[in-house]
Amino acid sequence: MNATMYRIEFARILRDYSSLFFIVALPAFMYIIFGTTLTSAEARVGNGNVAMSTMIGLSAYGAATATASVSSMAAVEKIQGWGRQLALTPMKQGTYVAVKTALAMTVATIPISLIYLVGFLLDSEAPGRTWLVSGLLLAAGSMIFALYGLAFGLYFSSEAASSISGGIIVILAFLGNVFIPLSGTLLTFAKLTPMYGYVSLARYPLLEGTGYGPSGDPVAEPLWQALLNVSAWTVIFAGVCIYLVKRGRQRF
Repeated sequence: MNATMYRIEFARILRDYSSLFFIVALPAFMYIIFGTTLTSAEARVGNGNVAMSTMIGLSAYGAATATASVSSMAAVEKIQGWGRQLALTPMKQGTYVAVKTALAMTVATIPISLIYLVGFLLDSEAPGRTWLVSGLLLAAGSMIFALYGLAFGLYFSSEAASSISGGIIVILAFLGNVFIPLSGTLLTFAKLTPMYGYVSLARYPLLEGTGYGPSGDPVAEPLWQALLNVSAWTVIFAGVCIYLVKRGRQRF
């Protein structure tokens, strides 16, 4: 991996204050509102409390937004000519991909770390192992949204790709059982969305297969459902990206 390019790209992201607000500050603020002010925040679920579950959900939202933003703009850069500029340098295609991948994962850890810090200082409670494993699952699982963002960047071929993908993630988060617990038909539909599998997998160390509905009633969330969801959407997003790359090459 090219350390110089990684450093430059990371510094460029840190200078984009408006994007950083939506990627980092907004999810942390939402956690303070949703995770600590509700009367049910200290209610026990799994091996922790509701505030911990909310914290994981909003960390997933922040990580997905961050990863999708980086990958969508990477696709746009290459389509708009940056790829031809890089072709004039000794940098290989694999190096470019490695830098962008590492950058996306690094950016994803920023909202995760900040929200986990806020949760630690406020009301989130769980054993140390749950904190560690859920955080690692959030960081690793966010790469599914790197493919998601890449698909948007390849399809729209403009800076609007990042805004559109980010806006849809908000909708997917509401529909995916991230912000508030769902039940009935909504929960059944949620299990078909990409955010559901990602956040359910990250919450598994806390809930251990038993979630909770709007009134606190237990809801079964087996591990196989989360794994199947994540696997299926990874294949779907990867397939879409491959198709769009091939379509783009046929134009020239």
